[in-house]
Amino acid sequence: MAEESTFRGAISFLEKIGVYDVVLPFILIFTIVFAIFEKTKVLGVEKIGGHEYSRKDLNATVAFVIAFLVVASSKLVTIINESLGKIVLLLLISICFLLLIGSFYRYDEKVFLEGWWRKAFMAFMFIGVILIFSDAVKTDSGESWLESFWNFLVNNWQAGWTASLILVIFIAIFIGYIVGPKPGGEHKEKKEGNGDHGH
Repeated sequence: MAEESTFRGAISFLEKIGVYDVVLPFILIFTIVFAIFEKTKVLGVEKIGGHEYSRKDLNATVAFVIAFLVVASSKLVTIINESLGKIVLLLLISICFLLLIGSFYRYDEKVFLEGWWRKAFMAFMFIGVILIFSDAVKTDSGESWLESFWNFLVNNWQAGWTASLILVIFIAIFIGYIVGPKPGGEHKEKKEGNGDHGH
């Protein structure tokens, strides 16, 4: 068996003293909550020299309490640790995809998704995040929400209401695709509007 490297031993030491279970989740939650409070100013503002500033003292205190309550729950910390790693993996997959399609572009061309492709990948990422968190949240029996839903779907696959629900979902998606704006339609309307304005 290979000897453990010094850096791996340092990471194991940090894990033992609770850096990954307490410190990093605390900093993450505190930063996100504090940033939201600073942006929304939901806890009020104070006027200094004719300018309005957010209540940083209140925002920091409430963010500290929320972050402390989150890290106090080992279940929430486990969900956060499991989910963030998979979300980063999902982000890495999307970046690798952009790198692959970027090999077919010139250096002066932008490699960004536009129109329908952008919406499709946004929907894919949204579904991926939901599946990741559903797989991270566990029930009392140790089974994840995703596993419970999948087992329930498999056991009731032959039921009439399951087929009806799937049919309704497909019909809703089809109607949304037909009724929704077509790619390039908005751009075409703008051109027509500019032409009418010229006359």
